[in-house]
Amino acid sequence: MLSSGISRFASKQDAPSPGGSKQEDDMDDFSLSVQRYRPEELDKLTRTTKFTRKEIQLIYRGFKQECPTGMVDEEGFKDIFTQFFPQGDASQYAHYVFNTFKHNNHGQISFQDFLGALSTVSRGTTQEKLQWIFGLYDVNNDGLITKSEMLDVVSAIYEMLGRSTEPQVEDRTAKDHVEKIFHLIDSNKDGAITIEELAEWVSRDETIIQSLAMMDTVLYTRKDPPAPPTAQTHRHTHTPPSLAQP
Repeated sequence: MLSSGISRFASKQDAPSPGGSKQEDDMDDFSLSVQRYRPEELDKLTRTTKFTRKEIQLIYRGFKQECPTGMVDEEGFKDIFTQFFPQGDASQYAHYVFNTFKHNNHGQISFQDFLGALSTVSRGTTQEKLQWIFGLYDVNNDGLITKSEMLDVVSAIYEMLGRSTEPQVEDRTAKDHVEKIFHLIDSNKDGAITIEELAEWVSRDETIIQSLAMMDTVLYTRKDPPAPPTAQTHRHTHTPPSLAQP
């Protein structure tokens, strides 16, 4: 879902400015942004993420259109998710995703922090992606996932998908699903899931491993924005599909 929602940043392109290439314009903008909020230099970003220089420029181009100040707060982040999931309420899930990012003292995300998280979720190792998923469900950040935390996040996913999904989401769907899946992962039955238990459960299911491998961001190169996702798209784009899919 992170990859699906925030790939919007990489889907917009401006027309080249007169007298210069679009790439040069973006680099000028990047330099201006360095003065504004001091992000890491572009070359360093290519070393600390799994994106190429050209991909970073493309992502930044979309980021600066959505966040012209070079920073995004939680409300702005929620607005982005809402545009991609208009048939449901994406605000609570966006809140949980936003909390997986590093914030400054004002509760804002910088471009380099955004890029680092996107790199991990989309192109990290299976272990790195698993760690991110665990952090998403570990709402209070105490190193454990409780049943109530899993229910909160899964419920937020279903609220985001809306009632137009197939199969249709009923009121008890999230609770019933969590009741079933939680006990499968909680191997020692102590009422809490550790990162080791989650990793062990994932390792036993090849489809989950494949779903983690497919969490790569689509970096659009076309000038027109992507078509609004359909209900069928919603069903297959939320992260992690292994924990929230009925």
